[in-house]
Amino acid sequence: MTDFAQNAARNLARVREKKPLVHNITNYVVMNTTANALLAMGASPVMAHAAGEVEEMVAIAGALVLNIGTLDEHWVAAMIRAAGKAGSLKKPIVLDPVGAGATTLRTETARRLIAEATPSVIRGNASEVLALGKGAAGTKGVDAVHSVSDAKDAARAIAGYLGTVLAITGPEDLVTDGERTIWVENGHPMMGMVTGTGCTATALVGAFLAVDDDPLSAAATALAFYGLAGEAASVSAAAPGSYAVSLIDALFTIDPERLRAGVRIREDR
Repeated sequence: MTDFAQNAARNLARVREKKPLVHNITNYVVMNTTANALLAMGASPVMAHAAGEVEEMVAIAGALVLNIGTLDEHWVAAMIRAAGKAGSLKKPIVLDPVGAGATTLRTETARRLIAEATPSVIRGNASEVLALGKGAAGTKGVDAVHSVSDAKDAARAIAGYLGTVLAITGPEDLVTDGERTIWVENGHPMMGMVTGTGCTATALVGAFLAVDDDPLSAAATALAFYGLAGEAASVSAAAPGSYAVSLIDALFTIDPERLRAGVRIREDR
């Protein structure tokens, strides 16, 4: 049985030692937030989306994060080029299919990225992940209209079919590769009241993937770390504005030993 607490502590220590470059092609709404979160945890972020440079940037990065939150044709082209280069170099890719199921452009772009360069991890809410399957389910903007438990069986099937790890975040997070199913119980309700927390989770998974060859372990432990930071932030923050700042601070102050002690991860039998 995997010792996820030990893996979480090890991954955080490795990120802070190696400071991996995490290449983000992400949306305008969250660029500053996710860059600060990666810096706070110890990684090195770069936000580069020009098609003319993404292949060079991927070549020196430890992981590629693709987030389809604010798409246009130029961003889609850049993501395809970056994903292709990452695939050829066997660099880990994390896909955040923001709003998949809400519009044809989002859904088809996510499916195209999966087909052309299979991501190591796909991180989304339940509705976004379900939309990647054949029976696409609608979303409410970028918010889920399905619960994580609703998506459990479908997620296992989709993960097995796609040959990737799915990480579905919510009050509890589910991580599955189609065979194993992991539940991450760390987190706090106020995380859902701050814009970009889901996108930040995706970026943190990218940082852990840069130092952990097991995508299931990387995704589960990154989400546990982020959830524990969410719990820590709630101690000093009374409302969403101060909570957003406290969350960044917690990503900086939590050390590997505190993470090892605070991880709450269970595996379905």
